[in-house]
Amino acid sequence: MTNLILATDSYKQSHFRQYPPEARAISAYGEARPNPFSEEVLFFGLQPFLIDYLNKPITQRDIEEAAEICAAHGVPFNREGWQAVLDDHGGYLPLEISALPEGTIVRSGVPLFQAVNTDDRMPWLTTFIETALLRSVWYPTTVATLSWKCAQIIGAGLEKSSDDPEGQLPFKLHDFGARGVSSGESAAIGGMAHLVNFAGTDTLEGIMAARRYYGADMPGFSIPAAEHSTMTSWGKTREEAAYANMLDAFEGEGALVAVVSDSYDLDNAVENIWGGSLKEHVLSRKGTLVVRPDSGDPVETPARTLAKLWDIFGGTTNAKGYRVLNDRVRVIQGDGMNVDSIARLIDRVIADGFAVDNIAFGMGGGLLQSVTRDTLRFAMKANAMRDGEGVWHDVSKNPATDPGKASKAGRQAVVVEDGRLTARQLDSVDAPQDQLQPVWRNGEMLRRFTFDEVRERARR
Repeated sequence: MTNLILATDSYKQSHFRQYPPEARAISAYGEARPNPFSEEVLFFGLQPFLIDYLNKPITQRDIEEAAEICAAHGVPFNREGWQAVLDDHGGYLPLEISALPEGTIVRSGVPLFQAVNTDDRMPWLTTFIETALLRSVWYPTTVATLSWKCAQIIGAGLEKSSDDPEGQLPFKLHDFGARGVSSGESAAIGGMAHLVNFAGTDTLEGIMAARRYYGADMPGFSIPAAEHSTMTSWGKTREEAAYANMLDAFEGEGALVAVVSDSYDLDNAVENIWGGSLKEHVLSRKGTLVVRPDSGDPVETPARTLAKLWDIFGGTTNAKGYRVLNDRVRVIQGDGMNVDSIARLIDRVIADGFAVDNIAFGMGGGLLQSVTRDTLRFAMKANAMRDGEGVWHDVSKNPATDPGKASKAGRQAVVVEDGRLTARQLDSVDAPQDQLQPVWRNGEMLRRFTFDEVRERARR
């Protein structure tokens, strides 16, 4: 599964025979086209692909395996071309890839990266890697953008209602998506993309990916938390004992413990256990209890829970006039959360007179899995061809049946105009102005970003 020659669509194996005979180089760019989900995108995730895939040279064994597979599969195989990659380039793809700095937030429709072959014998190579290259970018960029959109919504709610919006925001959206994705690699890449914007996660693969690919120290944090099995195993008649055990087992000044409280009857748990028989236990212990509703309407249920906790435990009113619960209790809503429901729940919390400080949000498959390449309408398209005389010719498509799929003609540059990143043809700008800078060339990484750099750029 790691043979780069086979990490493509079958039909691309035949493309070495399809380009014009005068073609010496093909340039292609990748972008998130204008889409209904987000006017801006947070570019992230190219670096792991460069490290794990392009940084590993192909071998003779890879060539022989690919030749065998293609012959049996019914498609041509470019043995001469791949043998030249191995013999003349040490197995590293003769490509140059330029990209925006990772963590850049840019309007849709602006190129994020651009690739071109550096060996004139291999104009077919640029678009051959489209499948693997585009896949490596669209998924983490889409998850990072989704997470970033949530950060904008939550941040606006905090600015309105909290005395400490900057301090609160990093832990307001927690990633519970590890079990909801298609693979461990997806958990790692998607979980890492979420951590660009937030520091709360239960996806350990995402933490490890940020450490491996971007040199992060510890980019994400979690707390002890119950699940239904650890509560219901006590039996319904011992629900109170199960909760008391959570309070005792994870006590400490400043410590938090989250307890799912809807195994039987959420309202009874809040009113008669947390706010009744265990009320003094909650108030006297060192640490904060985070009550987790996990069923019911994703807006009404947590709003009702928050109001009941206020009636029972009280709290204070902050400088902005919003109520903040006693610091021994908080709420987290992780069921049914998405961009829309988070926005509605924040509006409801604020309308009820509460600061957003009182509640945190969690997302699972909705964060890491409920996205596709079409969410941000990602595409990689050829934009120029260089002939044997060294002349570049514009290449583009413009389908009459779907003008929205028209591609950009000519090698691209991205420049700052009026404070915004804008696409321009490369020939029309001075090289130092171009924000698309080489990050990979002929087997060598030219630029490596740290996770701190990515995070700082994304907080513009």
